[in-house]
Amino acid sequence: MNGIIDAAIHRSRTVISILVLILVAGFVAYSDIAKEADPDINIPIIYVSLTHEGISPEDAERLLVRPMEIELRGIEGVKEMRSTAGEGFASVLMEFEAGFDADSALDDVREKVDIAKRELPDETDDPTVHEVNV
Repeated sequence: MNGIIDAAIHRSRTVISILVLILVAGFVAYSDIAKEADPDINIPIIYVSLTHEGISPEDAERLLVRPMEIELRGIEGVKEMRSTAGEGFASVLMEFEAGFDADSALDDVREKVDIAKRELPDETDDPTVHEVNV
């Protein structure tokens, strides 16, 4: 081990030249790597938002969330479905399996929401379907 250290000390110019060469090669390689400024990452989450002025959380669950959940259960590839009901609003969040087709899933959700819309009270605003996209 001492022989390597002694050789590096006696040949300091060579060691510094090799170090500079490695640094330059690393910088060139880093700058040549393809980088995407705005990558398209599909996050497997779609949510449906419902609003109804003046509805209680219990009624929102019964009148808004349940009919929506019944229709949305039939969608293929749903990993988990979570619902939230509050005063004047409700939402249903669906997490899909990894590798899902976002366009197909979004179309399926919109189709099922249109079917479930018939079950909602007349005063309820049209449900909106949102895709989580970064």
